[in-house]
Parts: sequence; structure tokens; C-alpha cells
Amino acid sequence: MHVRESVPAANNSDQVEASSSQSKPEQKLGNLSAIIIPHLFKLYDCTGTAADYEIYAPKAVFEDPLMQAHGVKQIKSAFYSLPKIFKEAQIVEYTITEEETAPGSGEIRIDNVQRYKVAGKTINMVSLIKLQVQDGKVVRHEDLWDKNPLKNRETVKVPLMGRALEGIRRGNMMVTHLLMGFGKDHNPKN
Repeated sequence: MHVRESVPAANNSDQVEASSSQSKPEQKLGNLSAIIIPHLFKLYDCTGTAADYEIYAPKAVFEDPLMQAHGVKQIKSAFYSLPKIFKEAQIVEYTITEEETAPGSGEIRIDNVQRYKVAGKTINMVSLIKLQVQDGKVVRHEDLWDKNPLKNRETVKVPLMGRALEGIRRGNMMVTHLLMGFGKDHNPKN
């Protein structure tokens, strides 16, 4: 099924797309997206609560160019750190594509622009968020800045450099996890 904000929903396809320049999905989303996207946007907007992390499987992995988080508590630490760094953070433009491969499983792709405010400056960053979903829960969440692949042992051609970059991202996550109280739930605006 393809859905765009200005196009009526079709009923006979496995793919769903939604577009908007707002940070809250208001158009028809696919089965997976309808459940997951509202919670995910709260995490990126720094308004997430403990209930919003229920979209993740217990052993889910989150990766971006700075961090590699394993498990929900580390994912919480990664997102709870955003308001500590940025005065404001949000997804301001997006297109959602969903491919459901089986009931409750598939991939959601969010082609987006994220806006951050830090030290009086506004930073707009193009990103591609890829979510792998199994049994209705996110098992893998990648945030690809500038839509570039993550640098790891599979994408870096220099021997051991990819592993070193993965190690740096894990180290960044461990420091963040320590500073954020090991994923302890709290009001993210504090």
C-alpha cells in the first residue's frame, strides 16, 4: 500500500509511504509504522517517556555514527542524552516507507531532516532511519547521518579499522550509559 499525504491510500500493496513537514505523523501509516512511529518521534523530539521505549525488543540494537547501543537500557541512555546536549531536537521533515514481510515483521525507513539547536545555532541534518521489526518490536535501529552507511568491519576496507570504529562507538555508548544513570527512567527534559 502506498500512502502520501496528498494521495489517497491504495489497498493492494505491501509498501506504505507517508510524507510530511511536521514532526508528528498525521497521515495513514502501515501496520508497523502506525504503532512504532509516534513513539519513535517522541524519542527524537526529547519528549519520550519509559512507555515509548516499549517499541524495542529487549536485545534491540541502536547504531548511529557516534554510538552503538545494545539493549533497551542503553538505547534509553542514548536518547535521554539528547536534551543534555541540545536545547531542541526534532524531526522536521520526513517520508516513511514500510515493507511488511510478515504480520508484525518488516522494515520501516524514515528519510528525514532532523533539526537541533545548540549554542544558539540551528543545525539541520539529513538522515535515513532504518528500523528492523520482528514480532511487532524494533530489533535493530540505524540512524544513517547524511544517508551514509555506518563505518564498521563490513564497510571499511582497511583491516581492523572497521573494528576500531565499532569499538569507539561502543566506548562512546558506555560513557553515555554511565553518565545517564545506566538507562534509568526519568523525565527526559531534566
